[in-house]
Amino acid sequence: MRRLPAPLARPRALTVWPAAVAGTIALALSGENAAHAAPPSPALAAVPPAPRTLGLPVLAAAPAASTYTVQPGDTVWAIARAHDLDTAAVLAANGLDAGSVIRPGQVLALVAAEAAPTPAPAAVRTHEVQPGDTVSAIASAGGVSVDAVLTANGLTRESIIYPGQTLDVPAPDAAASTANVASAGPATAAGLDAEQSDNARLIIRVGRELGVSDRGIAIALGTAMQESWLRNLGWGDRDSLGLFQQRPSSGWGSPEQILDPERATRVFYGGAGNPNGTATRGLLDIPGWEGMAYADAAQAVQISAYPDRYAQWESAASVWLSVLG
Repeated sequence: MRRLPAPLARPRALTVWPAAVAGTIALALSGENAAHAAPPSPALAAVPPAPRTLGLPVLAAAPAASTYTVQPGDTVWAIARAHDLDTAAVLAANGLDAGSVIRPGQVLALVAAEAAPTPAPAAVRTHEVQPGDTVSAIASAGGVSVDAVLTANGLTRESIIYPGQTLDVPAPDAAASTANVASAGPATAAGLDAEQSDNARLIIRVGRELGVSDRGIAIALGTAMQESWLRNLGWGDRDSLGLFQQRPSSGWGSPEQILDPERATRVFYGGAGNPNGTATRGLLDIPGWEGMAYADAAQAVQISAYPDRYAQWESAASVWLSVLG
């Protein structure tokens, strides 16, 4: 038989590898097996790696959030920091100041840090906390407000400072001052909003009716600001409620009675007109209260775990009384 020639082998299809795959092959050959591999083609080696987005849709950057709903425990400083924003810009965008209080459910406008004006650098000195120091005393010694020191150090009014801790103290000209608030209208006295102003007027009115001195009324105003931010709160520490955070479990009245701001104010003042009679002791029932330091007189009524905190409101309370009284 005549042997037929073997059929010609079908030529293999030329495989063209994408640049990204070629790059991968080149990398693989550069490892432990590179010694056994043929050198890559000069033309192939010269192909630049494919872009990382090859074959993938290009996604637009997600727009930054423009608002934020306040959650329990939030502070403006913490919100600004979480969104990489300037605290002063967030305060200004929402008509707030360093002493403003935000509440859960409140919606804040968020302003990009780059959109906020860059403040001029302010001189800042430091203070090493000593045993017995308070933020109020440190701020007073530095000639600045308590809120200025709190904001500069990312603290809140509930923060605790410890001996050895270093605090930044802003220069007086960079801090918010309440010295000139008397020239502002009553509705904006020292940064009080409408609700706070109404409650301050009520405390002043009741004090006048009871014949309480201006000092006693100023003590009541500062106490209410420290306890509730001059708001008739329906919540507080444990069962504390109202303007003065009085506790039903301690005999200050029923929850409904404590949430009556006028009654709560009369209970704070005490004296012959105390709605609780002798069950609770008000300011007028404290022997020698007129001669006590501001914070000591407030503490004698409130019995707070933080007695020194009332002192920070002494000057502001006098301004509120002069503007609203």
